[in-house]
Amino acid sequence: MPQSPAGTVGRPRGFDVDEALDSAMLTFWQRGYEGASLMDLTGAMGITKTSMYAAFGNKEELFRKAVDRYLEGPAAYEARAVEEPTVRAVAETFLRGVVDTTTQPGRPHGCLLVQAALPESEDAQGAHDLLRGVRSASRERLVARFQRAVDEGDLPAEADPEALARYLTTVGSGLAVQAANGATREELEGVVETTLRSWSDVTGAAPSRRHA
Repeated sequence: MPQSPAGTVGRPRGFDVDEALDSAMLTFWQRGYEGASLMDLTGAMGITKTSMYAAFGNKEELFRKAVDRYLEGPAAYEARAVEEPTVRAVAETFLRGVVDTTTQPGRPHGCLLVQAALPESEDAQGAHDLLRGVRSASRERLVARFQRAVDEGDLPAEADPEALARYLTTVGSGLAVQAANGATREELEGVVETTLRSWSDVTGAAPSRRHA
């Protein structure tokens, strides 16, 4: 990995690290991992390659930091979803969070975790492994939440937490792909409403009074 010149050690950075990382996140979000060149990244961040390497490491390390930024910011809906008191609220918060994140004006449409995964080459193997790990961890958190719901009686004993987690993440990924392909917020919200109306059939749980 290229190292910053010895003469730069100890000098204050002439840029805002958080703002530069936000710009890198948006660039990866819009162009994908392989589509975002170093020139694209440094141009968006307003810094030189030397400054990028010194502050963030190489492109793959920058991508890892950008993904963390995305998970803590635009994609924080997932963390909120698993804290909801019922499985229906989990599903609603998760799916509406996907729609909100993927259709915000002034930001790339679609999901960074989906957009950055395509295409794939040997040079991008580390980035793709990272994304697979992030998606797997997301699904496992949902599995654990749905298992808790079984234990607490919010889901029937015969419910399959793994299948429910895969179902929810698959619908979420589909929403993100549709957003990237130009679907409007209203169109995607219609998909969410359809999914939520069938939630009791999918889970085997009785519909709540509020949403019956």
